[in-house]
Amino acid sequence: MKLRIGILGTRGIPNYYGGFEYFAEHLSAGLVERGHEVFVYNAHDHPNKQQEWKGVHIVHCYNPENFLGSAGQFIYDLNCVLDARKREYDVLLFLGYTSSSVWGRLYPRKPVVVYNMDGLEWKRTKYSAPAQHFLLYAEKLAIRYSDFFVADSRYIQSYLSKKYQVCPGYIAYGADVFEQPDRRIPELYGLQEQQYNMLMARMEPENNIEMILDGFHQSASTHTFVVVGNTGNRFGHYLTKKFSGDPRIRFAGAIFNQEHINNLIYFSNLYFHGHSVGGTNPSLLEAMGSQALVVARDNPFNRAVLEDNAFYFNTAAEVQYYADSLRKNSSMRPMLLANTGKIREEYSWEKIIGEYETFFLNCCLTKKGLSEVVTIPPVTE
Repeated sequence: MKLRIGILGTRGIPNYYGGFEYFAEHLSAGLVERGHEVFVYNAHDHPNKQQEWKGVHIVHCYNPENFLGSAGQFIYDLNCVLDARKREYDVLLFLGYTSSSVWGRLYPRKPVVVYNMDGLEWKRTKYSAPAQHFLLYAEKLAIRYSDFFVADSRYIQSYLSKKYQVCPGYIAYGADVFEQPDRRIPELYGLQEQQYNMLMARMEPENNIEMILDGFHQSASTHTFVVVGNTGNRFGHYLTKKFSGDPRIRFAGAIFNQEHINNLIYFSNLYFHGHSVGGTNPSLLEAMGSQALVVARDNPFNRAVLEDNAFYFNTAAEVQYYADSLRKNSSMRPMLLANTGKIREEYSWEKIIGEYETFFLNCCLTKKGLSEVVTIPPVTE
């Protein structure tokens, strides 16, 4: 059964922004390879101006975010929804709900509407109290206007099931195992093998970047600390100013060259992962697939993915301790191999794309009354 699928909720592909774009890039191309017709919505100012990418149809819609700020996201999503009403999709996949669920009454009736519910957006500390209240309302709207739901972590799956009495499917993000290290890549950035620590994240408070850098700043480490992520927002400016006096801390900006990212992670000493709100994080899976020695914020999301194959922190003092004492060496190899094994077995793109394909097909059959229930993995704590 060939499906016609629309993917909304990203700024576009190929990825020049973040996790959902990275996901949409791989999912859309993978579904095309399996014989489906896939459309991904791109903001009009996305660098890719083509009508097609790796067999994926690109739909360009006007996004006034540069002029209106966050309010522009709502208009962009509206433009995407209005276009989707014209295209006779079988499936509409929304990635996230923060600015799209308010248009639920306008969704086309024919396609199956599936929401990837992302993390607990209303808990993000970057938002004011009124914004957090709105995001909780937006979450409820997404539940109201969706036919089916996908959670990318067991924790989110359990949360949605208990709070809304729905049965979301669990499908994680995907990643690749990196197997072609090139020592020349870190050298391009002036770095030496295992003589630097790093993190890769959006510059947002809930990613605990400040806590990590505070801990490193207080350490006696002689390593460089590389921060990968766009520092163009207010919090990014704050961080670069605060730590400008520490020559060990380098803000490298956003890097979208996957080969460079994989090599930087592979040859690092420690990889810090501070994300505290959300589901299965793509950058964490990339780090695992690139044999990083991960030091992660201690929370249910990260422990569900890493289990015992990482070190955990809750305070800047604990970050300082790891920066001073922890070194990547041969004794850590079982942890690294366990993480790459998990990527192969649980998070490979082939597996994830296959699960989405099966989920979409079952959703379509269920909506048409040809199947009583969608096969959904059980909710676990």
